[in-house]
Amino acid sequence: MQAQLFFCSTTPMSTTKRETTSMLVLPLKTQQIPPGSSPKHRPNELSFQHNVTLTISLSLGTPQQNVTMVLDTGSELSWLHCNTTRLTQPTFVPTRSLSYSPITCSSPICRTRTRDFSIPASCDSNHLCHAVLSYADASSSEGNLASDTFNIGGSGMLGIIFGCMDSGFSSNSEEDSKSTGLMGMNRGSLSFVSQMNYSKFSYCISSSDISGVLLFGNTNFTWLMTLNYTPMIQISTPLPYFDREAYTVQLEGIKVSDKLLPLPKSKFEPDHTGAGQTMVDSGTQFTFLLGPAYTGLRKEFLNQTSGVLRVLDDPNFVFQGAMDLCFRVPLNQTSLPSLPSVSFMFGGAQLMVSGDGLLYRVLGEVRGNDSVYCFTFGNSDLLGIEAYVIGHHHQQNVWMEFDLERSRIGFAQIRCDLAAQRLGLDG
Repeated sequence: MQAQLFFCSTTPMSTTKRETTSMLVLPLKTQQIPPGSSPKHRPNELSFQHNVTLTISLSLGTPQQNVTMVLDTGSELSWLHCNTTRLTQPTFVPTRSLSYSPITCSSPICRTRTRDFSIPASCDSNHLCHAVLSYADASSSEGNLASDTFNIGGSGMLGIIFGCMDSGFSSNSEEDSKSTGLMGMNRGSLSFVSQMNYSKFSYCISSSDISGVLLFGNTNFTWLMTLNYTPMIQISTPLPYFDREAYTVQLEGIKVSDKLLPLPKSKFEPDHTGAGQTMVDSGTQFTFLLGPAYTGLRKEFLNQTSGVLRVLDDPNFVFQGAMDLCFRVPLNQTSLPSLPSVSFMFGGAQLMVSGDGLLYRVLGEVRGNDSVYCFTFGNSDLLGIEAYVIGHHHQQNVWMEFDLERSRIGFAQIRCDLAAQRLGLDG
């Protein structure tokens, strides 16, 4: 299904950044992934599974072909399935597009450095730029860099570069049938937002499968609450564990209800290797904290819910390999009890998680007459990652603005389904 979009522009495109009067709005869908599927969207660093992804529908090519892409602010290169021999998944067929153009290996684009590639792009037998994406489970995918026209709201974005990946994907046909590819949205030069030349984008994730919003351009809406901003952290020196293209903010503390965890601010600051950055990532489902912060949060949440929640006493069960705090909730219980909120404190802003956002029901897990719910915060140490990662589950019903020109991220609590309706998008 092609997305419902609208495009409004009253001025020509700037030679540097698109004019602030230009705006693109797309529906953002939350998409359930079947149990047992393990989508391989994130190269190199994140090995855990997802149960939900965020997807955008649009079209590209001449004539247009409809595609569905996973929105990922943690990746740079956008890519599409292009293998025409695999009929079990949606694919983009480059031979059917008159505007498709492969990137040659002599092009400067082929020498662009990006963390998404496990090895630098190379030259194939046809002298085309060949790229390999490697994943934490030792699988990989590969294909050629190419460009084509992405059609958004009746206006073609010419020459958008992406990976046309034609081999090495998961054999799970149920997983592969869900999306055509990935939309990389980090700060790298090859990311989708960088190539579109917008200085600002926003999204709002609904808590259900009705439409949220992805918006490119300014957000001067009278109905949008005042955003609280926190600066993005940037460093000029390359460090081994610091992703300079990520949307990094400075976490200063964590509160459970009104109680601030007794952790020094140094626990939230990157060390001399770059380990310890805090990334806002739409491509990760849940939130993961480094060991000391996770241990402190786990202990205080248990303390404040000791008379409310029944802990799952099963040391062999760790949800997604990093979430070891789970609870038993009676199957006939229709709602969760009142729970203490968890707040992330940033300079100038905070992000609060409350209610159903704190626990996630694990489908298919039953203990006697109880279902299993797990705490939606995990331990980064168990995953072997050296960072704090704030996932999209904890960004639900929050207007998230990424202001690239001013290097800041804005937060505002809002009903995302209502925001989508105000922008003319159907649920």
